[in-house]
Amino acid sequence: MIQTGLIQNAHNDLVTDAVYDFYGLRLATCSLDQRIKVWRLEESTGTWTVEDDWKAHDAPVSKLSWAHPEFGSVIASASFDRTVKIWEQSVQTALDQQQNANNAGSGPSTTRWVERAVLPDARGTIRCVEFAPHHFGLKLATIATDNVLRIYECLEQPTLSSWQLIDEIDIVNAIPGPSPSHLSRAQTAALATPTQTHATLDGASASLVAQALQQNLQQQNASGVSGSIPQSRATLGNREADGGWTLSWCKDRYWGEIVAAGAGNNGIIKVVQLNSRRSQVLLTLDASPVGSGAAEPQQQQPSAGGEAAGQSAGAQQQQNANVYSVASVAWAPSCGRSYHLIATGSRDGHVRIWKVKPPPEDSMDEDGHEHEEKWSAAIVGDFDHHKSAVGRVEWNITGTVLSSAGNDGRIRLWKAGLNSVWKPAGSIGVEQTAEEPAGQPEAKDVEMET
Repeated sequence: MIQTGLIQNAHNDLVTDAVYDFYGLRLATCSLDQRIKVWRLEESTGTWTVEDDWKAHDAPVSKLSWAHPEFGSVIASASFDRTVKIWEQSVQTALDQQQNANNAGSGPSTTRWVERAVLPDARGTIRCVEFAPHHFGLKLATIATDNVLRIYECLEQPTLSSWQLIDEIDIVNAIPGPSPSHLSRAQTAALATPTQTHATLDGASASLVAQALQQNLQQQNASGVSGSIPQSRATLGNREADGGWTLSWCKDRYWGEIVAAGAGNNGIIKVVQLNSRRSQVLLTLDASPVGSGAAEPQQQQPSAGGEAAGQSAGAQQQQNANVYSVASVAWAPSCGRSYHLIATGSRDGHVRIWKVKPPPEDSMDEDGHEHEEKWSAAIVGDFDHHKSAVGRVEWNITGTVLSSAGNDGRIRLWKAGLNSVWKPAGSIGVEQTAEEPAGQPEAKDVEMET
């Protein structure tokens, strides 16, 4: 039986992210209260105690990422203030922690983590930040509401003070091919926070974000249908927030530096291969009925007459009525597989699993000519059990079990069975719901699904 733990009053406002370190013994959390907290697991009791707590940004903190331990204790934080900050736990901190542990009643220090660098290039709220796999060096990727995927590399690893912006890619306009749309510095247009569709360039305060979240919840309750997207969402005043949403690095070093990133509210994920000379979009993951699943965007032909134009406009209106954003993407560890698995969690309530196949290793024929083999992908799992927006998907260390968290208050597990067919493997309730009849398992128990 899987047990869940509860951290009471972790923050003074909405918790926006929680990430484990490499060993799973420390947990970093961030919140709209602009603070970062680091928790340590007491293995003997199974409880979490706060180890560090500090004000990290001048606006709500949206995402966190731990670097690999070979680079030390390093955290990257992204914020609504359009900056990414690099934090390092000082060497003296470890000694201070041991001394403080021997002093009863001593509170956590607020000066243990040192700010090493600030990356201010984004023109909008930074929704996701993630360090690259350690075999690629100390690099990280960010994506913001300006629809730009940015790649940074640390030039001075001992001090962590010098970072270089080595690539900028406009994810929305990038198309499959050898030359994606690299961003012109004057091209950006900052959009809104993750909960607002319109905002000024001055950013948003925590109170505005909390208000927007409350309004969104009221709208969902008023609609009375949790399993579908309200039609009013497609209107101008209440539509899906666009801009960059999520990214995930490929974990396999054999195929090089590859990032899957999602931007806009078209439900599309683009797989980008990074290169110092010329990055390229390998393929597009599109789950819409008109999409091919993993092909290049189809070029629309201009209509020849008024009737055709009217039909095209009607189809476009219908397509706009069903827009949604992919809120989370996770690239599974390969573990020797000849293909890749990419999971996405969307605000349309679906958890999707993609099987991505690279081109054959031997792409040359007998005459030495290169075949036109390309990356391909297909959906091998599509689930709507959450019946509400899915905010997070994560793989286990072997890429055999997928977990998803949705607005239904449950964490659901997915696992491949015979013939590699993906099926539900259970769910964990975050809190007991009023709809559950008496005698059902408590929130800490696992509810197996058949």
